[in-house]
Amino acid sequence: MKLQELREVLYLAMSGEEIAGANLLVLKEGKEICYLEAGYANREEEIPIRRDSIFRLYSMTKPITAAAVLSLVEKGKLDLNEPVSKYLSGFRAQKKIENGSLLPVEREMRLVHLLSMTSGLVYDGATEPERETGKLFAEILERMDGERPMSTQEFANRLGGIPLAFEPGSSWKYGTSADVLGAVVELVSGMSLPDYLNQTFFEPLEMKDTGFFVPEEKQKRLVKAYKKDEKGGLSLYTGSHLGIQNEMKHLPAFASGGAGLVSTIDDYAAFASMLQQGGSWQGKRILRPRTVEFLTSARLNAVQKAAFGNWVGLEGFSYGNLMRVMQDCGQACLLGTEGEYGWDGWMGAYFSNHPKEKVSFLFLMNMPNAGTTSLVRKLKNIVISSLE
Repeated sequence: MKLQELREVLYLAMSGEEIAGANLLVLKEGKEICYLEAGYANREEEIPIRRDSIFRLYSMTKPITAAAVLSLVEKGKLDLNEPVSKYLSGFRAQKKIENGSLLPVEREMRLVHLLSMTSGLVYDGATEPERETGKLFAEILERMDGERPMSTQEFANRLGGIPLAFEPGSSWKYGTSADVLGAVVELVSGMSLPDYLNQTFFEPLEMKDTGFFVPEEKQKRLVKAYKKDEKGGLSLYTGSHLGIQNEMKHLPAFASGGAGLVSTIDDYAAFASMLQQGGSWQGKRILRPRTVEFLTSARLNAVQKAAFGNWVGLEGFSYGNLMRVMQDCGQACLLGTEGEYGWDGWMGAYFSNHPKEKVSFLFLMNMPNAGTTSLVRKLKNIVISSLE
């Protein structure tokens, strides 16, 4: 591994105020081959990034939610062909926007559509479905500290009443599908989403710092988020996004299966390693091998993939169960490996597993509107090009 090259790129990004701080971990066959940290978790108090720094995952929550769904599938408690309305009454008699008109859907949304983001559900934006979704997220924050905070299941049912961007299964669009799946997990398991994830993944994987909030005794380890300012430097970001409170101080009524988790780099590495090892970790069976094979496979047909292909930066990838999956390395804008999978988050968290090489790549930082950054691609290019 070219540690000096990685170190130089990471430190240059930090010193040039491209980022405030981050850590990087690379595993091969479950064993660490690289760990680096740089910059500050809290610039105002000069608290450096450490191995146990806690980061907001945002959409890197989604692969864990997908794994929770598949854990119920392998136990025979869930059938992905079932209509979403079987569990959430808000999804009955749905409507869609088609050529500017509001029409009834021709076929019901199924659970499999949620896993592949082919449901027609969206995030905030300019279209009518996107505006209505944005209002619903704003309502979560408005009610968060009141007597009637919005729950995971209420949010999902309310989403069902918002017009879909397209007929379920007919296209692809990134949206709130994982949040709906979180509610389904609750209804099928009879547990809250936080409790189910704790029991199924976090406790057996010893992910002791992963959850939907940060207790008081750990608050000093929660990194501050920093945004780019008008002068090209960094300033503190204190906003809340997608119904998630920035401070993460208490367990929310709305546990977002799409964006709500915090974690450390070692905690998430345990989850990534479990998938890499076919569902087992340190002698514990978490998921079955065929389940992991399904979970980490591409799912889109040609029409759906064409819509996914509009995402600049993800050329060469298809989409699977709430994760990207590499299908054509020659079309990608970074060095990748066939069959690699993973996802990133709105604040810059990123992971990828490379099954053929038995390598896991993890990078954590917290900067709003980051997603997959140029810095991540540079670091990953060094790692992938260094593999024997």
